[in-house]
Amino acid sequence: MSIALRELTSAFGAEISNVDLRVLSDVDFADIRAAFEEYSLLLFPGQDLDDDAQIAFSKRFGSLEKTYANIGNNFTEGYVACMTNLDKDGNLLTEDDPRVQLRIGQRHWHTDSSFKRVPATASLLHARVLPPAGGETEFCSMRAAYEALDDKRKIALEGLVAIHHYAYSRRDMDIDLTDKETNDRLPPVPQALVRENPANHRKNLYVSGHAMHIDSMDEKEGRGILDELMALCTEDRFTHSHTWRVGDLIMYDNRCLMHRARPYEITKHSRILHRTTVAGAGPTA
Repeated sequence: MSIALRELTSAFGAEISNVDLRVLSDVDFADIRAAFEEYSLLLFPGQDLDDDAQIAFSKRFGSLEKTYANIGNNFTEGYVACMTNLDKDGNLLTEDDPRVQLRIGQRHWHTDSSFKRVPATASLLHARVLPPAGGETEFCSMRAAYEALDDKRKIALEGLVAIHHYAYSRRDMDIDLTDKETNDRLPPVPQALVRENPANHRKNLYVSGHAMHIDSMDEKEGRGILDELMALCTEDRFTHSHTWRVGDLIMYDNRCLMHRARPYEITKHSRILHRTTVAGAGPTA
């Protein structure tokens, strides 16, 4: 029996049902891959996945990024990043813990790995444990925003390069979440301001909370352009908010979507989502 697809918004996103990702035929996978390129965000509800099954499904899209040991994953390396407010022993973290501050920082719009020379293609996020309320994830389509621009504006943006830096996106935090080792490993990198999907050749803006300024442009002028485009991409008409249910798997296209976490009582209720990340094909600029 073939998969069923339901559009989530008129701009982007689709729910894929009637499928078990652990036993996926080549025909159904081809349909899912095509849907990913078309809709940018795919929701697979009710998926009973352990880490091995999530990794296996993710790898069908390409090589995976391997996380390095850092404060955001309780200093655990591997293909799965545990997005949680618990320590290694399963205890809730306190508000002043840097790991909680890191999760709070994820409430700003961003796209995963844009601070890397080769940014990620996609992230897959699976809900394991959820709070009773709050903790939604909001997405916005930079493709839909680009398509809303007039031709003159599109031409003006073509060929521009923004400089992205991990430390820049953490500049307003109450606690320093970067160190020399992190800064040395993740220096500022160039990213094209306009990207093109290689499968369907549809273009999109590529901005993020990690974007500092525009290369070879007055810093204030470049910052103004980035702020303008961030505001455009995050208008209500280009956004979708997902309320999680245990077992939901969401796959989102980091090449053309931004996302942000929404608040919940982070020191009172457990929340565990596991993320795998499909690596990018090469530099954008």
